[in-house]
Amino acid sequence: MKSNKDGKGISRRDFVGTLGTTGAFGAAFAAWGSGMGMPANSAIARVAEQDLPPLLEKAPDGKPLKAGLVGCGGRGTGAAHNFLNAGPNLEVVALADVFEDRLNGCRQALKKNKGQEIADEKCFIGFDAYQKLIGSGVDVVLLATPPHFRPEQFKACVNARKHVFMEKPVAVDPVGARSIMSSSRKAEAIGLSVITGTQRRHQHAYIATYKKILNGAIGDILGANCYWNQGQLWYRERDEKWTDMEYMIRDWVNWCWLSGDHIVEQHVHNIDVIHWFTGMLPVKAVAFGGRHRRVTGDQYDTFSVDFVYGNGMHVHSMCRQINGCANNVSEFIIGTKGHTNCSNTIYNPDGSIAWSYESQKNNSPYDQEHIHLVTAIRTNKPVVEAEITAQSTLLAIMGRIAAYTGNEVTYEEMMNSDIKLGPESYAMGPVDIEAVIPIPGKK
Repeated sequence: MKSNKDGKGISRRDFVGTLGTTGAFGAAFAAWGSGMGMPANSAIARVAEQDLPPLLEKAPDGKPLKAGLVGCGGRGTGAAHNFLNAGPNLEVVALADVFEDRLNGCRQALKKNKGQEIADEKCFIGFDAYQKLIGSGVDVVLLATPPHFRPEQFKACVNARKHVFMEKPVAVDPVGARSIMSSSRKAEAIGLSVITGTQRRHQHAYIATYKKILNGAIGDILGANCYWNQGQLWYRERDEKWTDMEYMIRDWVNWCWLSGDHIVEQHVHNIDVIHWFTGMLPVKAVAFGGRHRRVTGDQYDTFSVDFVYGNGMHVHSMCRQINGCANNVSEFIIGTKGHTNCSNTIYNPDGSIAWSYESQKNNSPYDQEHIHLVTAIRTNKPVVEAEITAQSTLLAIMGRIAAYTGNEVTYEEMMNSDIKLGPESYAMGPVDIEAVIPIPGKK
């Protein structure tokens, strides 16, 4: 059994590859990231405000849309319910998973809670189940498997011209992130709509605060912090009947090749908010982390990352999953005229409140993601969020690799890296990946 490629350090040859590109929208963000930042009242900023999601209570009516769900665990089952909540004439007609018990649980929940009957012939099991689902007559595919599988599944959906909702993160390694960027550009070119699970971008209070920042409420942005510190996450003890592959997938959130580690799988939300509000990409990162309490898998349970931008700005990213510690899930941005928590309040330099979000409008952001998707499809105004989410995912991957290795890692290196995690093929049997905990530095 072998360790993950980024498990024990990283060399220059690990970054040999083809330089990715980021498309029109992504290129604008990449340009900001290479320089001085986004002016609060720039023409690009005004376009960004116009492109914010419509905050409707329901999507407009229209022809029936049939969705298929790939990945029938808790989040996938939730996503199927969110899709059905989004508006009229929506159905979930097909399910796919590698585990029959997960599929059956989702199937029962949809019948009980939403009256959705999924036919036997539209239930698919196995590693190729997503391909069968894509070909089963669905209009929309909901992707909620462990994120390792996202790039290939998204590529298959786009090639089949299916609209997509996919959960974050959208990849676990640089190769996967760039694959998402490439598929995203193709989706844009052929008029598909793609929404991702970055729910803060679909939340009333965050959007209202974002608009204020765009209009200069805190002046020029000077720096930021973001956090996801919480208690221990779930894990699975191994059943002696399970093969390596079954155990890893059932315990997926604790394995780097499947989840990307929690800085990628979970903290990407907060990193994405900073990416969104600043409109910039960092040029490099230095980080550290460690494993103190985790009991399964091969991941860290603490990360601290210093992201450095082309204009000299620094952003501190922190995440931890340990019980009995101080918890904090938030974002913070400071500017020349004040600061904000990004979620609902803007403060003056002296700490007094300059503005707060007081509207009662605050639909579930999880429903709002699907309202946005269905609205885009039915109004024939395509929207594709995949590339920008791939960039945020790549930032989290950059932070992870910097912590695992102890090295300074650049965004340019990530856009050239050939690091690809996971086995070469998928089968319910042995997996040639050991639980090796990364050790930074060299002896």
